[in-house]
Amino acid sequence: MSITSKRSLEIELSKLASFDKPSLELEQYATPSSIAAEWVWQMAMKGEVSGRTILDAACGPGILGLGLLLMGAKKIYFLDKDKEIMQTCIGNYNKLKDEYEIAEAEFIIGDISLFDAEVDIVVQNPPFGTKNEHIDKLFLEKAFSVAPLVYSMHKWSTKVFVEAISKDYGFEITEVWQYEFPIKAMFHFHKKPLKMVDVGLWRMKKG
Repeated sequence: MSITSKRSLEIELSKLASFDKPSLELEQYATPSSIAAEWVWQMAMKGEVSGRTILDAACGPGILGLGLLLMGAKKIYFLDKDKEIMQTCIGNYNKLKDEYEIAEAEFIIGDISLFDAEVDIVVQNPPFGTKNEHIDKLFLEKAFSVAPLVYSMHKWSTKVFVEAISKDYGFEITEVWQYEFPIKAMFHFHKKPLKMVDVGLWRMKKG
């Protein structure tokens, strides 16, 4: 069995387990399967997935890394500091491995600052930095230090910051995609059942 279209990729990703008890402190918001599928499919069409070693930083339940494995990635490092969600990620990996021939994965529970392997690409949808100020900066700095190609998602309102830091680290922004990111009401202060947040996905390549 293999993935032959973006739609079939989205369907498989939509079946994965997600956050059960999301953490407000960690800003855990699930990446929608539609956005994850488009993200991974774009990479695959560019020849950036097959045979590549990739870090999925702040992986959560692993939707990005698992999508990349379905599209032929050589190895995925899944990294998240939340032990419980990493168990969900491992469960999702094992479920897919029963149905598809996918490559190896390494699961790392810990802070992004501790990751020290070199990879071909980093993909990340890190905390937006709303609750933990500048956490998005830490993720970008680490990504720039371990890979020559970075895909990173951030709030659209931080566009100027992303442009500035990528330039500081010698990375060129080659493409940007803009999405409306749906955040379901999960916490007591959420007034609406669904809030749409403008986000951007930046593709940054070392110059």
